[in-house]
Amino acid sequence: MKFSVVITTYNRVSLLRRAVDSVLNQTIPCEVIVADDCSSDETAAYVASLGDAVVYHRNETNQGHAATVNAGVEKASGDWVKFLDDDDYLAANCIEEMMKAIALHPNAVICSCIAAQVDEHEVELHRTPQLGPGSAFYVPQADIHYGMLLELLPFGTPVQVACQRDAFCQTGGWDSQLDANCDDIDSWLRIAQFGDAIFINQCLAYRTIWSGAYNYKFAVAKRLDTNILIKEKIYALVNEKYRQHIPKLKDIKNYLKLHWAFVALKQKNLSNFLSMLDKAIFSPKAWRLLISAIFLRRSPSQNSHVRKFVLH
Repeated sequence: MKFSVVITTYNRVSLLRRAVDSVLNQTIPCEVIVADDCSSDETAAYVASLGDAVVYHRNETNQGHAATVNAGVEKASGDWVKFLDDDDYLAANCIEEMMKAIALHPNAVICSCIAAQVDEHEVELHRTPQLGPGSAFYVPQADIHYGMLLELLPFGTPVQVACQRDAFCQTGGWDSQLDANCDDIDSWLRIAQFGDAIFINQCLAYRTIWSGAYNYKFAVAKRLDTNILIKEKIYALVNEKYRQHIPKLKDIKNYLKLHWAFVALKQKNLSNFLSMLDKAIFSPKAWRLLISAIFLRRSPSQNSHVRKFVLH
């Protein structure tokens, strides 16, 4: 099994150095690909200084995050692709631990792990919680979309995720229409149609929380609309055996409105807060979904619903 790590970058060479170092210093060697979205800083010179240690792709024009991911994967020669944005970095044993878990479950097409959120000085702020007991979960394909819909399976951001390259290619890659706004989650849900999933209960990745992050450029209302679109896609893919056990789509949409309304309130955007509440504020089912989601994010390892459908 061979891993390729695709690092997407654009005009952030100082951050790129850290991301590349985290891959070059892995306990197991892997292919390193830098996919550059036509940077105008010193990115090209830096990558050239690395010689044969890195495969370099540079877009001729600025094409956006999704297209740059696709270009990087096209250059990859590994059986599995690990995603990494330039402002994030990996634990030294990330690839080794993922390879161990995948070797035990060859039908898997997607793998995720716990990530620590850090600030610009690499001080840990918090981390994604453990998903139930045990060192790893192996999730049958028929269960994945149900888990994603109810947020029992938080595959997470690119720094947490690797996938089988063939499955990625069968989906057609990342959707540029969603560029940096759920383009990753949209990809995971489509990849999951081709096999099983793995979640590793180890912190193997570090995501930087800062004002320069790609998704900070989107307004809360735009993020709400995209979240609803993604939930609609997942809803359509839920296996028939779970159809009688999932909330109605309108209740899920109202839950998302509540969630993003409170995000707007936290940002002190009162007009967005009031407009997003809409009729959702009168939906008891939406409130129950919101409370359940908050509980899961804080202590999913204690939640019995996770253990009911996940193999480990």
